Amino acid sequence: MQLHDVWFVLIAVLWTGYFFLEGFDFGVGVLTKLLARDRTEKRVLINTIGPVWDGNEVWLLTAGGATFAAFPEWYATLFSGFYLPLLLILICLIIRGVAFEYRAKRPEERWQTNWEQAIFWTSLIPAFLWGVAFANIVRGVKIDQDMEYVGTFLDLLNVYSLLGGLVTLTLFTFHGAVFTSLKTVGEIRDRSRALALRLGVVTAVLALVFLIWTQVSRGDTASLVAMAVAVLALVAALGFTRAGREGWAFALSGITIAAALAMLFLTLFPNVMPSSLDAAWSLTVTNASSSPYTLKIMTWLAVIATPLVLLYQGWTYWVFRKRIGTHHIADAAH
Repeated sequence: MQLHDVWFVLIAVLWTGYFFLEGFDFGVGVLTKLLARDRTEKRVLINTIGPVWDGNEVWLLTAGGATFAAFPEWYATLFSGFYLPLLLILICLIIRGVAFEYRAKRPEERWQTNWEQAIFWTSLIPAFLWGVAFANIVRGVKIDQDMEYVGTFLDLLNVYSLLGGLVTLTLFTFHGAVFTSLKTVGEIRDRSRALALRLGVVTAVLALVFLIWTQVSRGDTASLVAMAVAVLALVAALGFTRAGREGWAFALSGITIAAALAMLFLTLFPNVMPSSLDAAWSLTVTNASSSPYTLKIMTWLAVIATPLVLLYQGWTYWVFRKRIGTHHIADAAH
């Protein structure tokens, strides 16, 4: 295995970490409207991800930076061709971060309601658009012989990609509901578990259609195995949720995300962005990668830095591991 193959795998791992972690806090953001019945319960939901949401976004920055350094042609084509959806995601992430920080700065109901609306929409929109983006990458887009995207924004809105967006939206919301049941106590825990069961059924139907479509169109034996793992993990997550074993359910919902994403990357390799115009114009791990010397330096840096980041983030989750409930929320509005 050459270094550009190694970095393809590492970038897949970074995106998996991002979807696993940011997935549940996107889901919790969506649940602030679907699950919470009053302002106190919204505060409980927000507090479950309050200490970790910004750390989860580090995985996105790292994945983007690694793509830029290891596969500059991939980065350039991706960010130019997908400019509008990626810009919309960026705007949502900025507003979302501000909403978390400013929501409780003033006691007025209208002030807090507006920021709560912002949290909901800036969680829902990226959760949907990430699925649209990755589905288009797997499906193939209009790339010419100069490695440039020549399609339009409307070309990205096809049935396959929109289905991919619905899959990530429902899967992340299910993941968030399981996380909420793991992190809360009392009535909100019971309702989040019940909602997770309903969301899980919808997610399973949409995901099965999307994964079968992907497998039939572009899959091989390896992607079939990943698909089977994703489906079995989702079914098992539903079973453990029903049994009230939230820890196992959360781990298995995370495995579902990881296996589904692994399937997409397996169907891609050795391409990184297939061309729908001509297969010879596709971006691959070979023609889109940096020089071997650059990849070698990056590999040494990753070996040193990655364990430190994992240890620090793991410690953060350990410190804030306890459940919370409405009785932990002070009466004061801010």
